[in-house]
This record gives sequence, structure tokens and C-alpha cells, in this order.
Amino acid sequence: MAMMTNISSLDELYTHQLQDIYYAEMQILKSLPKMIENARNDRLKSGLEKHLRETETHVERLEEVFSLHGEKAKAVECPAIDGIIEEADHLAGEVEEGDVLDAAIIASAQAVEHYEITRYGTLVAWAQELGYDDAASLLRQNLDDEYGADQTLNDLAQERINRRAG
Repeated sequence: MAMMTNISSLDELYTHQLQDIYYAEMQILKSLPKMIENARNDRLKSGLEKHLRETETHVERLEEVFSLHGEKAKAVECPAIDGIIEEADHLAGEVEEGDVLDAAIIASAQAVEHYEITRYGTLVAWAQELGYDDAASLLRQNLDDEYGADQTLNDLAQERINRRAG
């Protein structure tokens, strides 16, 4: 992992984590279309399509956060999101099409959401601690979207997809 060396302040750590989540969002933008293509349930497809649009907005908000911080948006490699996406691709390749694949897509998408929720929650707290209230507000909007996407996936799984897959 290309890690910034000698991080010695919360501000530097905050910047590094912004670069990490920026990379993650860019990777998610690349992987969501494949999930959408593989999904069979119409509500799952439309939920993933909605989250693709939200992810584009997340990238724009992150670019604004970097700008507020006086920096150009920059990504640093994030092995965690790479691993989650790689696992999702591997799982999707092992599961037959249909309801079981939809259940696998939901599980994989929720792993991504939970990673993002963790990162954004930390970034909101650090932005507030550092007095970056405008940035904290933008990051909070992304966090709220991630919670919403996770809830949508959870509802879909519980309402019908897991039952049909069983």
C-alpha cells in the first residue's frame, strides 16, 4: 500500500483518509455497473442505479471537501475496498443467476456500504474536531446516503430476496 509516511497530526491523517475514501468511491463507480448488470430483481437494479448516481455526487462532494482544504482531489490506493470488490466479483462468479445471485449482490454491496459508513463516520468526527464545519456537513451528507443505501439493501433482502433465494 502506498502510505503517506510520517503522519504526525490529525490534519494529515484526515487528509490521508479523504484520499482513501476518494479512491474507494472511484472504485465503486467502476464496480456498480457490473452489479447492476448482474442483478435480476428490478427493485435491486433500481436501488443500485440510484446509488450509482449518489456515488457520482459523493465524488463531487469529496472534491469540494478537498477544495475547502486548499487541495486538489487525490486518491491513495485502498487495499480494503479493493479486497471487498475483488471478493464481490469472485462470489458473483461462483453463484448461479437468479435469486441467489441477487442475495450475493446484496451481501457484497452491504460490505461496501459498511466500509464507507466507517470511513465517513470517522471523517465527519475528525472534520468537526479540526473545525472544518463546511467539510463536516458535506461528509455527513455522504454518510447519510450510505446509511440510506444500506437500509434499502437490508429491506430488499428481508422483504423478498433472501426468502426467494432460500
